[in-house]
Amino acid sequence: MSAPGHTLGDVYEGAVQTLIDELGLLPGIGPKGAQRIAFHLLMADDDDVTRLVAALSEVKARVRFCTVCGNVAEDVRCRICADPRRDVHAVCVVEEPKDVVAIERTREFRGRYHVLGGAISPIDGIGPEQLRVAELMARLGAEEITEVIIATDPNIEGEATASYLARQLKPFGLRVTRLASGLPVGGDLEYADEVTLGRAFEGRRLIDA
Repeated sequence: MSAPGHTLGDVYEGAVQTLIDELGLLPGIGPKGAQRIAFHLLMADDDDVTRLVAALSEVKARVRFCTVCGNVAEDVRCRICADPRRDVHAVCVVEEPKDVVAIERTREFRGRYHVLGGAISPIDGIGPEQLRVAELMARLGAEEITEVIIATDPNIEGEATASYLARQLKPFGLRVTRLASGLPVGGDLEYADEVTLGRAFEGRRLIDA
């Protein structure tokens, strides 16, 4: 990551300010949060910092994205795609790898996944071309898929993505469903509890394109 302009008015010198700026680039961390984390690291034991650095280096060196579904993996295929016990006929489409984890916690779904890598958002310049939509269509022609469950987030971008996918999937003659109500509108799957998400899976509905 390349550091932006100093967000705290260049209060600190050199390496400290650089660390704060880099931490401030992380999602959900503002200038004050970045400052707190930076000073926590400065006060931490050397062994703790060394383990953190090693973990960051290892994840960048070893983790990749599954060539089948786009989930995080340490091999060519993720553990779910490589599991012969999973139902090959059902594919759940999600926005991010974190959504796979949220759904897996419910233990309601035994199929496979497809990670789009985001949601359609014209204001952010993200269209279908920037997502893994073409890869999904290719899977439909190559695999024995009979149902596609669209589990994008229940917000404006997620709903727009779901509607777009429903239109694209209609010619395939598949059963196309959307997670049922129970998930809060405007929320993220990542923060849904297991019971709510499980009920949403049980009550998923057909989508009319």
